Amino acid sequence: MSTNQTATHAPSQQANSTHCSIAATATALPPHTITRDDVKYYMGRVFDIPARKLEAMMSIVDNAQVHKRHAIFPIEYTVEPRALYQTNQDTSSTPSSSDKKPRKKCLQRAGVRPDEVDLIITVSCTGFMIPSLDAHLINLMGFRSNVRRMPFTELGCAAGAMALGRAADFLKAHPGGNVLIIAVELPSLTFQRKDISQANLISSILFGDGAAAVLVTGKESDGPKIIVSETYTFPDSLGAMGFDLRDSGFHILLAKDVRK
Repeated sequence: MSTNQTATHAPSQQANSTHCSIAATATALPPHTITRDDVKYYMGRVFDIPARKLEAMMSIVDNAQVHKRHAIFPIEYTVEPRALYQTNQDTSSTPSSSDKKPRKKCLQRAGVRPDEVDLIITVSCTGFMIPSLDAHLINLMGFRSNVRRMPFTELGCAAGAMALGRAADFLKAHPGGNVLIIAVELPSLTFQRKDISQANLISSILFGDGAAAVLVTGKESDGPKIIVSETYTFPDSLGAMGFDLRDSGFHILLAKDVRK
């Protein structure tokens, strides 16, 4: 998923002399899967679309090269309509458990205890939690009460790159520190069965749920170094990708000219 901003890492005229590297990474996927055959089975049963458009969508499914995706709930539950309140409840109850494996594994791989983490950056654009995910993790994981927190909720696909850049900025000011980045995206919870726009139909074919964690450290590490980070926002790109929040929940915005 993406919103209206794009973040990129690019060379700069001056490199950052402060040590900053990726010490460890970890990923996790939820237990349920959505196969290409599942999509083709449910497409005509869930969406009220004309036969000609359905045929075109089936062709896109066959050529998308997405054979399997993961989802936090079984597909039978995913395709059923529900109130925005219930979707928000699902969003609030699942991330703190779905990302448990990657965050623990990431810290273990880096040899870092939870109380040695100085900043937590959480990334998600497919739902909202207030208090944010990082607040829940303090008690669950044993982080320090004074750990710094930085939740990103509106940067879409660019948020992972932006989080690495902000981690590097933090370590410039706090040499020798540790930053844990946690990304949790659950696009299956934004599924809209009554939205037959091309953007929604395409997103129903492409996106899956998952979580990832990265430990960025200012200590000596053999991992990849973050030398410098920059950001750039394309002019007049507000409608490229994003969400429109309506009574029924998140409706994806996806411009035709967005590069695949």
